[in-house]
Order: sequence, then structure tokens, then C-alpha cells
Amino acid sequence: MYIPKYYKITDLEEITEFIRENSFATLVSTIKGKPIAVHIPVLLNKIEDDYYLTGHLAYGNPIWKTFEEVNDILVIFNGPHAYISSSWYEKENVPTWNYQAVHIYGKASLIDGKELEQDLTSLLEKYESFRENPVLWDKLSPEFLQQEIKGIKGFKIKVEEVQAAYKLSQNRNASDYANIISELYKEEDPHAAAVAEAMKKNRTE
Repeated sequence: MYIPKYYKITDLEEITEFIRENSFATLVSTIKGKPIAVHIPVLLNKIEDDYYLTGHLAYGNPIWKTFEEVNDILVIFNGPHAYISSSWYEKENVPTWNYQAVHIYGKASLIDGKELEQDLTSLLEKYESFRENPVLWDKLSPEFLQQEIKGIKGFKIKVEEVQAAYKLSQNRNASDYANIISELYKEEDPHAAAVAEAMKKNRTE
């Protein structure tokens, strides 16, 4: 990913927090040289000194069959994004787009058995535990779970390269920066408001 120096993020703690908050990812591989992608939730796990992304795919999805052949899988995490009008600047300029994104590269391998069951348990806990009637692993019948698990392939990706970009108007002066935040709130759009919040946080750090 092309990242100008203004927008490059290297703080690993900040990046891991971003991934956990924006965990619905785009996983990209190749089949016979042709890019193929899938959109899935993934979990970020730390095992000793290494980070891994874990998840699962439908058995019928051919992308998991590429894992042994492809050296690098790309996983893309997107945060909020919004159009930035150049009418919000003090001086004449062109419009742009603000966004947050993280790219992860790594080697993928398949998981099954207890390792896959633990990953599915963690996934349910993340998205169900706060609900009124949570559907957790231990509340589902073993027979049902064993039947359903036959229809998926679990995987883990060892994180080998991280690229993170927060394009949040860091190159603008203080007056323009404050005005962009103000105008984004006026858009009455959740993405625009989220970008404004990210800009406020970024400037105070």
C-alpha cells in the first residue's frame, strides 16, 4: 500500500486496537495468477511473540485451497472514510478522501479439531456475549456443532508484514483541520462523523 509519510502508522498497539475494532476483513489470495477475495470476520491473536489472524471459510469457497500454494495472503481492514471537500480549506485546493486502513501480509495454514473449536468459541464470545440471549458454543448441542463444522475450513495467518495508513488531513494547517472536523459533523453521515472523531483523537495524541 502506498503510504505518504504524513499518514503512516507504526504503533503496534494502535494497529492491533484498530484491527479488533474493524475485524470484518477482506482476505485476498490468487488462483492461477488471478486475484480472488472473500469478506469475513477474523480474530487477532498473540501467541508468545507472534501475532496470528484466525477465521474460517465455507468448505465450498475455493480460496482455502490456495493457502498451501501462496506464500503471502493479504488481509485488508478498513475503518471509516469520508469525502473531503476543498471548499473547507482557506486556500484554493483540490478535494480528497480521508480514510483508515491496515494491510496484513502472512502465510496461511489450515486449522481443525480443538484449535478450530477454540477459535469459533472465541468468535461467538466476541459477538454474542453482550447480547440478551447470547448464542455461545457451550449452549449449542454437540451433534449440531459437529454437523455444522463439517461445512467449514478454519485457518490461521501468521502476521509477517503490517502496513497501516490513517489519512486524516495531517498535512493541513490547524485552521483547515478544525474546519474539516466541523464540516464532517454537518454531513449527518455516520462514516463522516467517525472520521471526524478519528481526526480529533489523532490531533490530541
